Amino acid sequence: MKTRLVVKTHTRPRGYIDDYHPQAKTLVLLNQAVAVLTEYRTYWPLTVRQIFYRLVGAYAYEKSERAYKGLCAHLSNARRGGMIQFRAIRDDGVSVWGPTHYANPDAFWAEQRERAANYERDKQEHQPRYIEVWCESAGMQPQLARVTDRFSINVYSSSGFDSLTAKYDLAQRICDAGKSAVVLHLGDFDPSGESIFTSLTEDVRAFVQKDRIDARIDVEFRRVALTAEQVERYNLPTAPPKASDSRSTRWAGETCQLEALAPDQIAGLLEEAILDIIDVAILLKDEDEEVGERQRIAYLLPAGGAA
Repeated sequence: MKTRLVVKTHTRPRGYIDDYHPQAKTLVLLNQAVAVLTEYRTYWPLTVRQIFYRLVGAYAYEKSERAYKGLCAHLSNARRGGMIQFRAIRDDGVSVWGPTHYANPDAFWAEQRERAANYERDKQEHQPRYIEVWCESAGMQPQLARVTDRFSINVYSSSGFDSLTAKYDLAQRICDAGKSAVVLHLGDFDPSGESIFTSLTEDVRAFVQKDRIDARIDVEFRRVALTAEQVERYNLPTAPPKASDSRSTRWAGETCQLEALAPDQIAGLLEEAILDIIDVAILLKDEDEEVGERQRIAYLLPAGGAA
């Protein structure tokens, strides 16, 4: 008996949609989404869930998982069809490992000149405490980095997973910094988000206390968002805890996702938390002195790219 290979045809678009004409109802929704993206252009890329919550608040879009999945599909088609820029939305979960190679020596020197032109001091080097930012949603890292870059603070995410490797590595960075640290955390207000935060706090502190070479090195964890007080203050939409989450039995009240906060609200909360920790006078001194350092570095590099 011969077997026959059955090739399934795609039911969803692949690549670009050359002749994109959404239905009238969908077009209304997409125009609203474009308005949201335009309003928060400074914070691009936004996550789809951030757009979803802005639509719920500003345009009374249905707040349900069904509606969210529908929005995901429409935004995907709108990007394929050229109605929305790809760079406006982040929905990837890809990480990359790869070498750094150059086409030729000229390419190498060109990169060095560009790096010299953008040289900045590590603003954490002279600060009394080391700082990291951790966010539950990997998709929000670029917009958080717009706040943290000025302070030379990295933004990390374990994408909602309780990663032992990530926690150990964090503890080692704190020990290597040789000073006390503050970890600022942003995550959902729900049983899972709270559990991840608690686990991160307890594990990292235990690793640091065991591996530190100086008893003065310690770590403090601060919850920047999302808290019960913020949910009430900003009148954020809530939902019952998921029945499928075993932690829900120990959770009282409603839940809320971090992305229910507007991008500018998140940025403001994070910047406020950072400024509450750093020595601003040291920051301004570093910013002033790095100007001369940038000029000296650029002067020392070959002007024409030849060594």
